[in-house]
Amino acid sequence: MNAQQRMLGRYDIEAESQFIDIPSVGGRAHVLIAGVGPAVVMVNGIGTPGAMWAPLMAELNEFSLYAVDLPGFGLTDTTDTFSENLKDNAIRFLSEVLDELELESPFFIANSLGALWTSWLILDQPNRVSALVYIGCPALVLDTSAPLPMRLLAVKGLGSLLTRLQSPSEKQVEQLSKMVKEYPLVPELADLLLKTEQLPEFRQTFLSMLNTLLRLRGGRPEMMLTAGQLARIDKPTLLFWGKNDPFGSPKVGKRMSEIMPAAELHTVEGGHAPWLKQSKQIGPTISRFLHQHGE
Repeated sequence: MNAQQRMLGRYDIEAESQFIDIPSVGGRAHVLIAGVGPAVVMVNGIGTPGAMWAPLMAELNEFSLYAVDLPGFGLTDTTDTFSENLKDNAIRFLSEVLDELELESPFFIANSLGALWTSWLILDQPNRVSALVYIGCPALVLDTSAPLPMRLLAVKGLGSLLTRLQSPSEKQVEQLSKMVKEYPLVPELADLLLKTEQLPEFRQTFLSMLNTLLRLRGGRPEMMLTAGQLARIDKPTLLFWGKNDPFGSPKVGKRMSEIMPAAELHTVEGGHAPWLKQSKQIGPTISRFLHQHGE
């Protein structure tokens, strides 16, 4: 993907593009690998490829970074039924990625949907993760939901109509960046997102996953990350929260930090993906935290 290489080039990152066999997606998963040191798996939000982590990857080159494309978003394969049993499939997918990469218990850095999936993995297999960094509001944590445009897309039929009326374009990516409060995007990132949305499996995967996660009035209860579940995640956890995150205010982050046994909250400028513009501020804090909790 030329857009991926341009994104990495902007931040002077030398990364190996690796494909690994993953039974849960009926094909291969794509992982960007960069740096040398303790292993860190990076899992992004819905609709966004691993290369979107590039601004933060540039600040963490003393770690071995594994930025994973989620199924259907980027260069990772998917199946037509992946979203039908999303929680089990997400856990299986992440577990298979760790197995194929021969990572027993790495650190995780995650955003949004990736944070939800990582939480499910920890709750199911607590020994697979040694420490966590969540950047931006995790999807469906506590009583949070998603902005109205995403909830509309989650409605069967309506979502298909809306995506046909507004196909991927530079204007549509600009509107997306405004919705998540990260406007303007650097040109390389805007191009990366546009090229990702134009991939053949993207639209159907995006809509089916939204339908599984959301209703018009909010998150589906069976998908929510509850206070009781958060209380069971006792891994050292670092939370970075954008002051203008439209998926959940910093008050949600404060509640998380009070519920989770070993969580630390930092509020920063930005929206739902604050590392895009705050990586130089966030990076050193993450580095110190991960080294502190390394073996």
